[in-house]
Amino acid sequence: MKKTFLSFWITLFMVSGLAAQQGGRDLPSVTLKALDGSTLSSTDFENEDGPIIVSFWATWCKPCILELMTIHEEYIDMQDETGVKLIAISIDDARNSPKVAPFVAGKGWEYEVYIDENADFKRAMGVNNVPHTFVLNADRQIVWEHNSYSPGDEEDLYEVVEAVAEGTFDPSESHSGPDSHE
Repeated sequence: MKKTFLSFWITLFMVSGLAAQQGGRDLPSVTLKALDGSTLSSTDFENEDGPIIVSFWATWCKPCILELMTIHEEYIDMQDETGVKLIAISIDDARNSPKVAPFVAGKGWEYEVYIDENADFKRAMGVNNVPHTFVLNADRQIVWEHNSYSPGDEEDLYEVVEAVAEGTFDPSESHSGPDSHE
C-alpha cells in the first residue's frame, strides 16, 4: 500500500513537471478591482502575443517598491524590445486599498495596477510573501516565478522575458537563484 501511494505521488510529480516544461500552468480566474473601482477577471489579462509580468506587491513592502521602481526605470525600453506588459497586483487589504491609487500616481508607474483586497488571487497563485513575480507566455500560462527582490533580479527577469518573447524560453534552465521555478 505504501509503495503504491508513493508511486502515485512520484508519477504525479513527474507529470506535473513535464506539463510545466511543455508550457506552464494556466492563470487562475479571479476577480480583481481596478484603481477606478471597476472589476476585471485575471483571465482577461491581455498583451496581444507578448509576455506578461504579474508582480504582487503592497504599499507597505519596501522590497516590492524597490523592485517596481527599478523595473520602471527600464520599462519603456523593455516594452520596445520584448513587447512585455507589466501588471502590478496590490495585496493591500480593504483598509489600505484607498492608498494604492495615489501611491501609484505619485510613483509615475506606467503599469496596469489592480487590487486584490481579499487576497483571492494571491491564494490562487500560491503567493505567500511579496514581492512575488510571475512571467506569463503568449498563451497566458505561468512559465516562471520568483519570490523576493535583490538588486540585480531585474536583469534575470529581463532575460526570462526576452526568452519568452522570442519563444526560446526553457524552464529547465536556471535564470535566477533557488527562488525561481516553473
